[in-house]
Amino acid sequence: MALRSAQGDGPTSSCWDGGAEKADFNAKRKKKVAEIYQALNSDPADVAALRRMAISEGGLLTDEIRRKVWPKLLNVNTNDPPPISGKDLRQISKDYQQVLLDVRRSLRRFPPGMPEEQREGLQEELIDIILLILERNPQLHYYQGYHDIVVTFLLVVGERLATSLVEKLSTHHLRDFMDPTMDNTKHILNYLMPIIDQVNPELHDFMQSAEVGTIFALSWLITWFGHVLSDFRHVVRLYDFFLACHPLMPIYFAAVIVLYREQEVLDCDCDMASVHHLLSQIPQDLPYETLISRAGDLFVQFPPSELAREAAAQQRAEKTAASTFKDFELASAQQRPDMVLRQRFRGLLRTEDRTKDVLTKPRTNRFVKLAVMGLTVALGAAALAVVKSALEWAPKFQLQLFP
Repeated sequence: MALRSAQGDGPTSSCWDGGAEKADFNAKRKKKVAEIYQALNSDPADVAALRRMAISEGGLLTDEIRRKVWPKLLNVNTNDPPPISGKDLRQISKDYQQVLLDVRRSLRRFPPGMPEEQREGLQEELIDIILLILERNPQLHYYQGYHDIVVTFLLVVGERLATSLVEKLSTHHLRDFMDPTMDNTKHILNYLMPIIDQVNPELHDFMQSAEVGTIFALSWLITWFGHVLSDFRHVVRLYDFFLACHPLMPIYFAAVIVLYREQEVLDCDCDMASVHHLLSQIPQDLPYETLISRAGDLFVQFPPSELAREAAAQQRAEKTAASTFKDFELASAQQRPDMVLRQRFRGLLRTEDRTKDVLTKPRTNRFVKLAVMGLTVALGAAALAVVKSALEWAPKFQLQLFP
């Protein structure tokens, strides 16, 4: 059973939180809810419209709506029976002890005030979901932080549906994080600095001089920020966004957080310890809707295919989750949610003041189609070459990333 009542089930943006007048807020909310249900009730469901709703301000608004829309975004049939196993996975799984330790440490991921008995029951369900997905997909390898993603789905949609959704997510969006090694995860992190360089060369050069690397963003990326944000409303708002977009969108969102904190970074001592300490602590009062909008704009202006060439030490591509699905062209032809971000970006270009704040480095006007995760009639993901060893990987620190 999905239960998150102790934290509320409301929207997350400044507009939806009541920053605007109450009447305007209610009108906007009612209109968006109606549009979402219209898309859901279409035959077939209008997945492109649902993506637009998930990306646009406020996201999907409530967990009740998320329980209906998230399966559509992942092309999961809610009428199919959930996967089951007849084995005692806790006895035979090589990952059980690590999963158990991680889940026991996950107390803060549950709503404050939740009865202990209920929380312990959900933790048991969390363990079962993880072990079942790993047993059904032996090519996947558990990593610390995976439970942070799974618990988000568990709290929103309940055990039955969470199992199906997370299994699909694990074999697509999260696939690179679940390899035997961290090579592909490091390749994705390699995109962070090129994005920053495109927007703010001064900040990029300062961080390079400090030799801070990108390890500060590792837990952001592999937990979809679930481990580092204390307000669950902000977490699910980001999940709305990421589920509707390309698998690499979380690294763009990581970049806009760093860009947003430009002055704080430049005011630091230019050394690895100072900059790493600052960036590893995410402020909890970020303007999430603004950052989501900027991440989408940057994705359109600086698509991964362009950044791969700029970031590459050599032109040797490494295939990752974003390039392993051959039906992307079919799926993207059927539904074109990329137009949402492209249209917004064009609007920003007509608004000079906002454009200066988001996109500062002169670039040629070359856009490619936004490769959104095209899970529509046929499941597909974007064709993308992620360059191996594109940037120097940060020194290997013996860090406990998820205390």
